Amino acid sequence: MKIRMDKVIKAIAAALDIVEGELLGASSHHGKRVAVLCAAMGQYFRMDDDSLLALTSCALLHDNALTEYIMAERSEHRHDPSMKLHCELGQNNVKFLNIHTDFSGFILYHHEWANGLGPYHKQEGEFPLGAELICIADSLDVSRHLQNVSFEELPLIRQDIAKSSGVHYTNRAVTALWQILDKEMLLSLYDDRIVETASRYIPAWTLDIEDDVILHLAEFVTRIIDYKSVFTRRHSTQIANKAWLMGKYYGYDRSHCSQFYLAAALHDLGKLTIPTGILEKPDRLSGDEFRIIQSHVSKTWEMLEGIDGFESIRNWASFHHEKLNGAGYPFGKTADQLDFNSRLLACIDIYQAVSEERPYHPQRSHEDTMQILFDMARGGCIDEGICRDIDRVMAEFSFRDVPYPV
Repeated sequence: MKIRMDKVIKAIAAALDIVEGELLGASSHHGKRVAVLCAAMGQYFRMDDDSLLALTSCALLHDNALTEYIMAERSEHRHDPSMKLHCELGQNNVKFLNIHTDFSGFILYHHEWANGLGPYHKQEGEFPLGAELICIADSLDVSRHLQNVSFEELPLIRQDIAKSSGVHYTNRAVTALWQILDKEMLLSLYDDRIVETASRYIPAWTLDIEDDVILHLAEFVTRIIDYKSVFTRRHSTQIANKAWLMGKYYGYDRSHCSQFYLAAALHDLGKLTIPTGILEKPDRLSGDEFRIIQSHVSKTWEMLEGIDGFESIRNWASFHHEKLNGAGYPFGKTADQLDFNSRLLACIDIYQAVSEERPYHPQRSHEDTMQILFDMARGGCIDEGICRDIDRVMAEFSFRDVPYPV
């Protein structure tokens, strides 16, 4: 089975934009705009296909470590105004991409200034072109909100860019941006056109589901999601690891295990759209707050819907709150509409949520967790046979994490 990696990365970037919007006020589709500008500048420099793929992938994911960075600052009670940690974590997170060209430093140095006043004090010529292009595209979109800039502002924008040449931006980055940022490009960056523009500029990238890059991508996604809240630091990671373990128990081949693992990793992607204050609220949620929490599943569906060949993965990821008796959400599916993997992932999700510590309950043992699952099965909510299998497989992991699949 082949996976369109570029479309998966775009979906992840869209979720990151929402997080950045909540935490830092970034605009919608920020990652796509940065990637499109970088692609156009890369074409100006006549980059080959692999180099364009590396540049646009890093541009889409340039803020991938934002949730980890915020969580590190909160937990360690320190402030890093230079954003060094953000850059280091971000570069480390994308090393799994396995693109056939060197992209080291693209994210690590994307906040460097040409005059050496960036986090690492690198001057023009001391950091890679990819980082220069991400820097200028990122800064421009953040400062100018390109999703709604009028044509009349374009000359002033170009003038300001020129003034920053050799100071904030490198001379060659400024030259490239001057060449590609015209009225036609500006119009293509508006919110109602950016998705189509991104599909034209960002190179297609296809990988086999069995490629190790897919597993690393899934692990990477779980970190982004889990670091959204202090109370879900291991949630998606452990569900993905448990999904792989249960897949092996049922005799799935590597391809099937990889698909199920990826679905498990992505199942809470929509939770990145939920305000952190609601996710971490220690008291009972209001009716409106609960409906907001529930919306994360439909958001996951929407983010994964446009990915070619992703139908099964999308369904497994998006049906994890459905119930056999039709009482689940968001679609109200019934037993005859839920395949085995949808039922299995729903049970794994409940097991993890019930067993891990939350604001409203302590960590639970395997035995106490299974009691709750069997009660739900007897009530017609979840598959009792799957519960029995989970009881057999997970018993040895009471109060312990399931390790990452080897």
